[in-house]
Amino acid sequence: MTHSQTVPEPKPLRLGEQLLALGLVTQDQLRIALQEQASTGTALGHTLLALGFIPQETLRSALAERLGEQSISLKGVVADARALALIPKALAKRHVLFPVSLEGDELLLASADPNDIVAADQINAVLVHGPRPRWALASSAEILSAIELCYGHELSIDAILHELESGTPDLASLNQVAEGYSHPVVRLIDSILADAALRGASDLHFEPEPQFLRIRYRIDGVLRQVRALHLRFWSAMIVRLKVLSGMNITETRAPQDGRMALTISGRQVNFRAAAQPTLHGENFVLRILDRKRGVVALDELGLSAPQLTLMQLMLSRPEGILLVTGPTGSGKTTTLYSILAQLNQEGVNIMTLEDPVEYSMPLIRQTSLSDGVKMDFAEGIRSMMRQDPDIILVGEIRDHETAEMAVRAAMTGHQVFSTLHTNSAIRAIPRLLDLGIQPDVLAGNVIGILAQRLVRSLCPRCKRPHRPDAAERNLLGRDDSGAMALFRPMGCVACEFQGYKGRLPIMELLKFDAELDDLVTRGASIKCMTELVHERGFVSLAADGMRRVRDGSTTVEEIARVVDLTQWAG
Repeated sequence: MTHSQTVPEPKPLRLGEQLLALGLVTQDQLRIALQEQASTGTALGHTLLALGFIPQETLRSALAERLGEQSISLKGVVADARALALIPKALAKRHVLFPVSLEGDELLLASADPNDIVAADQINAVLVHGPRPRWALASSAEILSAIELCYGHELSIDAILHELESGTPDLASLNQVAEGYSHPVVRLIDSILADAALRGASDLHFEPEPQFLRIRYRIDGVLRQVRALHLRFWSAMIVRLKVLSGMNITETRAPQDGRMALTISGRQVNFRAAAQPTLHGENFVLRILDRKRGVVALDELGLSAPQLTLMQLMLSRPEGILLVTGPTGSGKTTTLYSILAQLNQEGVNIMTLEDPVEYSMPLIRQTSLSDGVKMDFAEGIRSMMRQDPDIILVGEIRDHETAEMAVRAAMTGHQVFSTLHTNSAIRAIPRLLDLGIQPDVLAGNVIGILAQRLVRSLCPRCKRPHRPDAAERNLLGRDDSGAMALFRPMGCVACEFQGYKGRLPIMELLKFDAELDDLVTRGASIKCMTELVHERGFVSLAADGMRRVRDGSTTVEEIARVVDLTQWAG
């Protein structure tokens, strides 16, 4: 008689075995740590940290994987006043936990032991009629440090400004501003950075005037003034900004660049910083690189159904160059990342050269040319060609050598993606010729060119219908345009009384074929090439913009802000 036998599940690896299997510690280091643990009685993880065998981040990630929990770093955490108000400091210290952020009905809590039942029960009792807790693993040292830094301080911008204007803080104590979180200037900068990121700003401007400091956010592509402070605060504020960005705080007469990373609402937000001397002091601008908004699926970019089908066909070509054109801030990088995300899989080797890398992507080998790498784009392409790539992304084609190397990569069987600064897709052709690419080389190696702009979307809550006037009917160019209802912005609390909320792209996609290649080779005029592509059904930026107007997404005025409509009528 046979008996069914159950195969025992493999025992989970102990922490030391796990670190050893991952190659994070050596056998000798583990042996030393175990001996030290036997004599001190401390946990193995703390022992490895004390001996300097592994960094804090490595231990946290290993513990999170072992426990099946999310891990989070609290270095550079920006306090969320709403989350802190829900959990008393005494409770946070007793159970070594920290309220990171409150989003909707969910409170993110960092804990050294997310499986602590007693702590969970007490948190549930405190939040009985509030948000539900979500736990993440963090080191006890980082948690205790965050508790001491963030509790007990006023965190609203208005209250901090009142504290500054009372005159009690010593604004001249620059070392205190650089190092002490208790200083109101430190809290003011952190609160402004968090406010800008949470409001969806892409850029943050600190602009000194003769008597005051202007603070502006670029939201949905348009700058808005959000604060005006007395200029006497600026010298201390810029020291804090320079410390965070890794700049030289004593240098005030030369431009500087820097970077910083902060944890805002439980996610890491990167900032690219630039200081520029001006007539009234140093101007400071931060580009906000929020990974949560960084990569969008290709089918969510806003391409029309025919454009999306055409794009998919172009991406199926095994070699050639695809260019994305448009001015600074038109979403070119987002589009390229969306394309790479579509192509990214284990079977291909994707490599990028960027200045700088804005969003880190798994499986892709990314090189930043702004972090002390001693090469330019052309040298980088030459180097990457020896790394067996299938797909190459070049951040920008800006000179002859880079253009030549990109074309050479396409000619040798690689897919190449890059950006170019031109006003339209068709204008990229003379631009490449100006850079010294021969027409017969250009023809046959360009897959296509995508030109794009970003326009503001009408706020769905407050937009109101209206009948198009004569000028709008002329632009829409349809017999029934007088009967259709367009929409106009109004303004409400949801859109901060702007009438617009969020942005959407308008695009024109130019596909190269044999006839267009022939015109390029023969040196045909832009007029001839434009006539040919329009005969083939090419949809221009203006036409795509009018599509967005017709479907109620935006307005004619908004399209006219980013596209020249003087030469176009539907």
